[in-house]
Amino acid sequence: MRHDQIREGRLSGERNDQIAGYLSSMDADRKIAHADLLVDMAHLAMLVRQNLIGEEQAGMIARSLLKMKRNGIPQEAFDERFEDIHAGIEGELIAEAGIEAGGRLHMARSRNDEVATCLRVRSRQDLLKILDSLSMLRKVLITIAEEHTRTVMPGFTHLQHAQPTTLAHHLLAYEEAFSRDAERLSDAYRRVNRSPLGSAAFASTGFPIDRYMTADLLGFDDILGNSMDAVSARDFALEILAALTVMMTNVSRFCEELILWSSAFVRFVELDDTYCSTSSIMPQKKNPDCAEIMRGHAGSVAGAFQAVVVSVKGLPMSYNRDLQTLTPHLWRGIDDAAVSIDLLAGMIETAAFNTERMREESDRGFSTATELADTLVRDFGLPFRTAHNIVGRAVRSGEITLATLEEAGREMGGISLIERGLSGERISQALDPDMVVAAKEIPGGPAPGVIKEAILRRREALIESEKMITMHTNALHKAEEKLMTIIRRLAGE
Repeated sequence: MRHDQIREGRLSGERNDQIAGYLSSMDADRKIAHADLLVDMAHLAMLVRQNLIGEEQAGMIARSLLKMKRNGIPQEAFDERFEDIHAGIEGELIAEAGIEAGGRLHMARSRNDEVATCLRVRSRQDLLKILDSLSMLRKVLITIAEEHTRTVMPGFTHLQHAQPTTLAHHLLAYEEAFSRDAERLSDAYRRVNRSPLGSAAFASTGFPIDRYMTADLLGFDDILGNSMDAVSARDFALEILAALTVMMTNVSRFCEELILWSSAFVRFVELDDTYCSTSSIMPQKKNPDCAEIMRGHAGSVAGAFQAVVVSVKGLPMSYNRDLQTLTPHLWRGIDDAAVSIDLLAGMIETAAFNTERMREESDRGFSTATELADTLVRDFGLPFRTAHNIVGRAVRSGEITLATLEEAGREMGGISLIERGLSGERISQALDPDMVVAAKEIPGGPAPGVIKEAILRRREALIESEKMITMHTNALHKAEEKLMTIIRRLAGE
């Protein structure tokens, strides 16, 4: 049985299981076990180059690390008596390579800078995966929008029919929102990708280490400059969760619409059966459960963000054990967001949109009345407020006809619209949903030509975002290949 090598010097006695479990971070540490191996390897490679450890001892450590990377970390390393995976892996190294070799790896570092580095290594991998999923979601939205530039549907404000728009316009609205989410996460990545390694407990170390070397081998863009800040800073976790909270808020809004659209009242969309469930008692039910769970996960991600804020808000410099309680919330927020984005892309891609039903509802509730008021301004010289009031009075009467508009005009101040040339045909044109949409040719509007230009711009923006993801991913792969080459050489392979 392994023992906790860290307690042997200062502390006596064994902890009972309750205390060991209370202090342990092993459940959350499973997420960073692979990252810890990479951090150990980078630290080892640097110690060798700085002549702080002999190559024979380094070779024994390297072989043990490679064995764990290839075969998996032994389950015993996750025993709660080690408190964390860092001590657990060190315990395995000592058991495998002996104290004379394995006991040297922790030279010039602390678990404080080690865990801070591992959290960043794992977080940046998760960020890139979420960014990749966001790209897929955006691509799906753009592709479907391209098919529906002329699919007229009602637009809503206050959940009331407002003005006609198109399905393409509606979907691109969410694509732009998700593109900003990608921008926020990409910007966060830059601050995540800075190395704390070499800061030790908080006051750095007297050993002549090379922090830039370990940063390079781990694929970091730079080091964190102040060792005290480096080990205690968790603002990168706050920033990730804040960006994910915004992203999941957008996801929740979209899901809310899909849930409404798929209802028997609206019938704008039929979600694929894969993403739905049925009732245990009502055989007719098809419930949009995935969309509802995503809506719920918006709350769990926001809750993780709030929990992390509360965890760090009262902590003095530098490291405090409270930070351990932060990590599970970080993983929970990342996991819930990541799976939601993955599933949302598939749910949209497989959805069947009822375009006939959308068109049927496009002029419901006098939703084209705004264009009629605009027509009275553009073509018949009325002030907008006057036109607005005339059309509003006609709506209040229950129908928009030449007669109701004429009566409203005379009531508003003796204005005869018939004398100004208004006809029933002109009214019908102004109230036609297709004509209403076609008139909105301002950038950002739903007119088909404008939407086609917007799709081109959105595709260009997506391509740039994907290039950035590829660049970061390749940089991490290249750094790991460089690191593994050094470790294999040290291992004598």
